[in-house]
Amino acid sequence: MKGEIRMRLAQWRAASAVLAGLLLAAVMVYAQAAPHFLGTVTAISGNTITVKTAQGEEKVDVPSSAQLKRIEPGQTNLNAAAAMQFSELAVGDRVLVNLDPNASSPQAVRVVAIKQSDVEKQRAQEQQEWAQGVGGLVKSVDPAAGTIVLSAGAGPTPKMVTIHTTQATVLKRYAPASVSYAMAQPAPFNTIQVGDQLMARGERNADGSEMNAAEVVSGSFRNISGTISSVDAANSSLVVKDLATKKQVTIHVTPETQMRRLPERMAQFLAARLKGTAPAGRGGDANGGGRPRGETGQGAEGGGGMDPQQLLSRAPMIHIADLQKGEAVMLVATQGAADVTAITFVAGVEPLLEAPASQNLLANWSMGSSAPSGDTGEPGTQP
Repeated sequence: MKGEIRMRLAQWRAASAVLAGLLLAAVMVYAQAAPHFLGTVTAISGNTITVKTAQGEEKVDVPSSAQLKRIEPGQTNLNAAAAMQFSELAVGDRVLVNLDPNASSPQAVRVVAIKQSDVEKQRAQEQQEWAQGVGGLVKSVDPAAGTIVLSAGAGPTPKMVTIHTTQATVLKRYAPASVSYAMAQPAPFNTIQVGDQLMARGERNADGSEMNAAEVVSGSFRNISGTISSVDAANSSLVVKDLATKKQVTIHVTPETQMRRLPERMAQFLAARLKGTAPAGRGGDANGGGRPRGETGQGAEGGGGMDPQQLLSRAPMIHIADLQKGEAVMLVATQGAADVTAITFVAGVEPLLEAPASQNLLANWSMGSSAPSGDTGEPGTQP
């Protein structure tokens, strides 16, 4: 009899343990599946907020019992959030709203907000940091030390900058078909390769030879120099014979492609600058010298003191219909053997083809002309 009682007690305890485990699992699933949505506040009326989400608009009541938190852009751990008042919410704020599953109508139990003013402040700060950052071609990578040596600028003696990264450094990689910062995705350090184009922001030393990077964004692109074999303006494409591979490459042009044409004198002046043979003194104007002050043009007097990439940015913008068969062109494009999309494209470059440093000029310019404009974080979902 006692043995039977002991056996029944053991069975009851085992069943209780299983039941407790199932109950705990159910609670965990419920907590993870608690209804919530993320979006931007578009209206506030009384204690009701309207939030625009990816799926549409949501209206939710925020009772006085709801927990309201304010978090800084980029933060994902709510332990760092600070308490806030409902009156501090404003149209334009990003919010994560946790709903009360027992309420008969949408009602918030918690609202976590990123203030629009905080986002704008962070964006302005990051824009300034990117403007003071550095861009160029990766010359070497040391994964063990977390350092990258960058060739910045163009000319006979481009400046070498050592980029130091830590675990706190934000590392991103451009999407294969663009140098759009908005499309860049997080990527590990080992994705950075020699020959990549790279931009970094952070704290530089006094002579600018080193930087402790807060953020690095890199990408792998193809540099092409050659002559136009044919132009199909209707389909926004052209065929170029690559001087390096001697093969024909189909180039696709998109609305985002930056297209410019160098005036002849500007091209000659840039070629001389890159070869280190530019005349001393004023060095001519941005059109390579010799242009009378009263004559109109894209150049500026005193351009000889400008950086070659600044001169390139002064060249007139063009469209694919302006191109002719037989023209010499240089471009930075997406990776591909016979079919690529142009990111930056420059015509009128015959004199530059004789300057070995000209490819670095265009590659570095394509990075500098697409400097990131900042990013915004979203409220995290971690408790």
